[in-house]
Amino acid sequence: MPHNSLGQVDSTAYQKLINALDSGKWEDFESIPMGGTVKQANPQGAYVFDLVGDDCHSLELAAPPAFSSAWEASEMAEVYWQAVTRDIPFDQYGTDPLIKKAAQDLSKFTDFRGPKVNGVVTPKTLFRGEAKGDLTGPYISQFLWKDIPYGSTTIVQKYRTPVAGADYLTKYNDWLKIENGSPSSSLQLDPVPRYIRNGRDLGEYVHIDFSFQAAMSACLILLTYGKEALDPANPYNGSLTQGGFVTFGGPHILDFVARSGRAALEAAWFQKFLVHRRLRPEEFGGHLHNHMTGAACYPIHEDLLKSQVHSHVFQKNGTYLLPLAYPEGAPTHPAYPSGHACIAGAGITILKAFYNEAFVISDPIKPNADGTLLEPYTGAALTVGGELNKLASNIAIGRNTAGVHWCTDAIEGLKLGEKVAISILRDYKTTYNEKFQGFSLERFDGVRITI
Repeated sequence: MPHNSLGQVDSTAYQKLINALDSGKWEDFESIPMGGTVKQANPQGAYVFDLVGDDCHSLELAAPPAFSSAWEASEMAEVYWQAVTRDIPFDQYGTDPLIKKAAQDLSKFTDFRGPKVNGVVTPKTLFRGEAKGDLTGPYISQFLWKDIPYGSTTIVQKYRTPVAGADYLTKYNDWLKIENGSPSSSLQLDPVPRYIRNGRDLGEYVHIDFSFQAAMSACLILLTYGKEALDPANPYNGSLTQGGFVTFGGPHILDFVARSGRAALEAAWFQKFLVHRRLRPEEFGGHLHNHMTGAACYPIHEDLLKSQVHSHVFQKNGTYLLPLAYPEGAPTHPAYPSGHACIAGAGITILKAFYNEAFVISDPIKPNADGTLLEPYTGAALTVGGELNKLASNIAIGRNTAGVHWCTDAIEGLKLGEKVAISILRDYKTTYNEKFQGFSLERFDGVRITI
């Protein structure tokens, strides 16, 4: 949309967006002013609903942090630290001095709500989720490293990655052009494909993945683990004459992963456009820059103003703008909740319902320092449930690492996707002919439920 020189949206243009959202009329959406050529991302998707599972317009989502709050300040500092540490390998977090500085800085915030040890952020907890398994073993889930069986071939999970230090929107004019909807420059890519080893690699995975890619890949891997990995309640586990297929087999699980992903997006779009309309971190970064340079005055909490991280960014780039991993900046729809998180939350919940979360994954692995080879991992045992939770967090938090989402976008998005998946499992549960006692799984908050 059109913005002024401070990056503030034109109020008349914004009101036209609100009028269109109020009316829901196609012609009102077509009359929304544009500041460039980049289009709004499907605002009418906020009105769609499904006939299976809960009505996505009825699902509740807690309000995100207020702009001026200490909570918001801590989330913005965390996103800044994720940006400046993108190129540090996850397996070096325990020894890297910048990671230590990030943990110490975030520990000083009065309302930082990420995981801690004895009230302190540590390199072990930094940028991680809070579900069971998130703090166990490597930062990246086994399901993002192991080979994926794909019909008659195998997909090796080496991906294209951006070159180190390739950050965008660090110059004010570039930032303002993106806010107005101008086309972006191209991404600088490393010619060598690599296993995911750092924040930049993870950010690129969730840059170009298709909607339910990670959950589908995990499902294809899990399908090779045999019946021992299936949930104990699967009605075919003890059958002498039958095996699951249309129900409680591969086609059933894969279909639910896909359909829950789209339903989760529907719930996300309703919240994004018709309820919260939260700004993106890149926009907050513009406000912080203008506040710090005296071009404007905004109610930014003193916790962020006292942080070391924006000074670190200024020394490198000459601005206080948030360094983005994507040349186009954030997607052209509101931040809260994260669509990636909602899809991941839904798909992972489906997989936890069909599989034994306590099943231990054999032959765990991790990449070498440059991400070109895999090595054995010899630490604590990694379970299906823990690594699925970690996968959900990787997908959700990976978008924060890229600079396009906040922590609450990720965490609350996972929970919203989980609600959608549970409602789908509940509605279908009565359609099965088998002797089936119900789906059991542990929610992201640690509560075990049976559907």
